[in-house]
Amino acid sequence: MESVAHVDDDPFFVHRNLLFTVAYELLGSAADAEDVLQESWLRWASADRSAVREPRAYLMRTVTRQAFNHLRAVSRRRGDYIGEWLPEPLLTSPDVAEDVELAESLSIAMLTVLETLRPAERAVFVLHEVFDLSYDEIADAVGKTPAAVRQISHRAKEHVAARHPRVRVARAEHREVVDRLVTALNSGDLQALMDVLAPDVVSVADGGGQVRGAARRPIVGAKRLARYLAGGMAKLEGVLVAVETTVNGQAGIRMELDGQLAGIVSVTVEDGLITHIYSIANPEKLTLFDRGVALAR
Repeated sequence: MESVAHVDDDPFFVHRNLLFTVAYELLGSAADAEDVLQESWLRWASADRSAVREPRAYLMRTVTRQAFNHLRAVSRRRGDYIGEWLPEPLLTSPDVAEDVELAESLSIAMLTVLETLRPAERAVFVLHEVFDLSYDEIADAVGKTPAAVRQISHRAKEHVAARHPRVRVARAEHREVVDRLVTALNSGDLQALMDVLAPDVVSVADGGGQVRGAARRPIVGAKRLARYLAGGMAKLEGVLVAVETTVNGQAGIRMELDGQLAGIVSVTVEDGLITHIYSIANPEKLTLFDRGVALAR
């Protein structure tokens, strides 16, 4: 029992949810975030604890450095990805949604935008905008001067603002729109589907080259998307069911084929209509979804 208490008191485990959240926000992959935490734990285990005055800040810097190095490596790997690359979805608890800023930063839409940033820009944006780290603290973590970090932060914020306008939608409204989409998908009602989609809706699917029928390029327009979905569902062998769930802090959809997880859908909503749909069907990105994760900042 003493060893368990010792582990529970270790700063790394006390702050593990925070550290995982940092790594995931920087990488968009739960599997990669777990790798980063493992690497960070090895460095923490061999560190001179007597020289660490603020364990939380020290651990955040350590995780950031490891994630930053990892990000540069996976950025090259993702350049060879088949089709569109989307973040690995997470099954999140209700308390994540209650932290509006955290939920917004974790959304599939935001993480997709962050993927368009350079590694240094992404690290600076996440650490400053989401976790409120000072420029001095970030400079130490990413190996830049505070002045350089300030400039990088300015560029990153402009980049994100241009691609992800902040349109705040009440949680109840978002969930109501998702409910309508679930009903339309399960009923096969094409008009009901059209009624919940914005005319210029954009649908992005990630099948990783492993899922037949997953579009490798974005589909734009409600009519085109509705026809595509209707045609795809008609060709399926088995029963496809849409079930509401919580994806990255927002109401989303779990797609089940004959009772087995086949995909996760996240949407963005504006003026009561769906403007973007993100569908993750790559089986490698679904293996951890049902486990659920605890996040914090």
